[in-house]
Amino acid sequence: MRIVVGVKWVPNTQAVRIDPETGTLIRKGVPSIVNPHDLPAVEAALRLRERVGGEVIVVSMAPPPAVKGLELVLGMGADRAVLVTDRVFAGADTWATSYVLSRAIQKISAEIGRVDLVLFGHETIDSSTSHVQAQVASWLDWPYVYYVSSIEPLGDNAVRVERELEEYEEEYVVELPAVVSIAIKAMKPRPVSLQSKLRAKLERRIITWTNADLKLDPRCVGLKGSPTVVAKTVDMPEVPRKKEVYRPRDPKDAARWIIRKMVEDEKLREVMKGIVGDEL
Repeated sequence: MRIVVGVKWVPNTQAVRIDPETGTLIRKGVPSIVNPHDLPAVEAALRLRERVGGEVIVVSMAPPPAVKGLELVLGMGADRAVLVTDRVFAGADTWATSYVLSRAIQKISAEIGRVDLVLFGHETIDSSTSHVQAQVASWLDWPYVYYVSSIEPLGDNAVRVERELEEYEEEYVVELPAVVSIAIKAMKPRPVSLQSKLRAKLERRIITWTNADLKLDPRCVGLKGSPTVVAKTVDMPEVPRKKEVYRPRDPKDAARWIIRKMVEDEKLREVMKGIVGDEL
């Protein structure tokens, strides 16, 4: 089974600024990491490979520094990685991003071997839209199941997946090829092996593709190919924190202290009156 896992290189800080002209993130000077919510998807792919054999390929559309993140995922045990990077891809919304990723997956199928399954994390910490997974499935015309908590192979042509919703669980048998997104904390990612990370780096297991390789119309990618329009952005002021610490004797003592502090706060007291009336 050949499994492709999509990962995103995201800013590792909340101090992210927005470009007022384009409405996109200003990433210059901001440290980045592999999106933590993508790591359970990597773990799911590795567990499937351990059961049925095959190959795990990680793909990311990102600027060149994302190589560091791909090296980390290779250190977890992925077989190889594809970095899709080009200035023409910059500023893409989820629609344009999913288009590029879907075409990269098709190129993997054509040049490396048939892709059976594409896995994604549930969402990213920098946008939390959860759009890209479904959009990639739409571009590929493959079935898609989201918020999956477990996945197991059924021969060579299907997988059984379970997903946990608010009040019940669902189980599906999904024919391959398919796209699946793995729920947050569904699987604990294994630690990175320094030996695997170094071996992957020495063996140059990261392939880099630009738009010269994908040959996509520049009008359909990046900012030009993004129909999403950010009409306005508003900087939210930092909320001052009192930073009080209280060590309660027991849960009841903790509850009494919290209520007392809420009553003492004029703004919170008014909110509480609206909930419980004048009993305060």
